[in-house]
Amino acid sequence: MLKKLFGKKEKLKDNEVRVVLPEEEYGVLEWKSDGLPCVAVFNSALKDFEPKKIFSWHLSVIIDFDDLIENGMPSQEERDIVDPFCDKLDEEIKAGGNALFLIRETWNKTRRLVWRVYDPDIAHEHLQYIVDHHRHPRPFDWHMEQDMEWEQAKWYFEQIKT
Repeated sequence: MLKKLFGKKEKLKDNEVRVVLPEEEYGVLEWKSDGLPCVAVFNSALKDFEPKKIFSWHLSVIIDFDDLIENGMPSQEERDIVDPFCDKLDEEIKAGGNALFLIRETWNKTRRLVWRVYDPDIAHEHLQYIVDHHRHPRPFDWHMEQDMEWEQAKWYFEQIKT
């Protein structure tokens, strides 16, 4: 059981783990894939975060852009529509300490948001609620799978200069 403690000293039970959530630290990554630019904002504070196994689920949300400029990138007007949704979604997915933000990528007509998640049911139910109640400005899809060793995040961590 994950127990988030706010300034309180409480004795942990045998099955509890105390986790200190790291302050997010952002770095920018840029690369090309299939000849198109990818720009990403990455939470570098997770590189040395432990215990990683507590957040063993890898959640990826992909949003499709409508209004594009060159190289599959969104126009300013499109970003003005999608970015507030992404910011709100990030806040909601992380609510209660259930997830850690990993990366936000823009590439080939899409925005991809990735979190490391503690309880996948909470995240899935929230995303399904957004879809069922049409609370999204653009079509999106998500995929979540267990990744105990954070293999899907490894490439990003390798890009961080030591």
